[in-house]
Amino acid sequence: MTAGKLTSSMLYLDDVSVSFDGFKAINGLSLTLEAGEMRAIIGPNGAGKTTMMDIITGKTKPDSGDIYFDGVVDLTAHDESTIATLGIGRKFQKPTVFENHSVEDNILLAMSGAHSIRRLLFGRPSSQETDRIDDILNTTRLAERRQAPAGSLSHGQKQWLEIGMLLAQEPKLLLVDEPVAGMTDAETAETARLLRDISRSHTVVVVEHDMDFVRNLDVKVTCLHEGSVLAEGSLDQVSSDRQVIDVYLGR
Repeated sequence: MTAGKLTSSMLYLDDVSVSFDGFKAINGLSLTLEAGEMRAIIGPNGAGKTTMMDIITGKTKPDSGDIYFDGVVDLTAHDESTIATLGIGRKFQKPTVFENHSVEDNILLAMSGAHSIRRLLFGRPSSQETDRIDDILNTTRLAERRQAPAGSLSHGQKQWLEIGMLLAQEPKLLLVDEPVAGMTDAETAETARLLRDISRSHTVVVVEHDMDFVRNLDVKVTCLHEGSVLAEGSLDQVSSDRQVIDVYLGR
């Protein structure tokens, strides 16, 4: 497909495959996300969900297939460090925050690398930076914990902080891996609301096993199996698919 036809898509994967020692972790995977869309990715362990995100972020190079970001950027032509600067942010399952720094300083550090480190050590944030931090803390439900050490946050709040640190980098596409693992029910419900808020201005991919959480997201669902798309549609459509029941939900 030509780049001109891709300009409406934020993420476009076509017939992507990758093998590890003869095992096809991704097998002819095709997937398209439009700008501003949030998509939930489900599937059994070993379905290829993490490998798919590794490929999108350049951690793993595909053996074949096309991957375009923001309509025209060929991700297969760039390495992981370059892709990180193009507007793709990834949040891993285990949160990684600077526990001895305040919530606010964590956001500031994520904003612009060395510049923010100098600002943190030698001065105060600019008014523009402060406004941006305010927006992020309000979005991530952490405004009241602004000056608290990140290490004092609950597990769920640390997940929100790491999402906020991603937002500070102003990505166009967020890849979020199992954000509610280990959360309380209340935190899980609030995380669904948080991600819906973020999806109003970002494209978001959420990999998750918690079907109640996926239902709360109320978005299109893609079920992967053996490295390719098994079913796609609303959660009700996907969860009633006989193949999905057999390989995943019925277990």
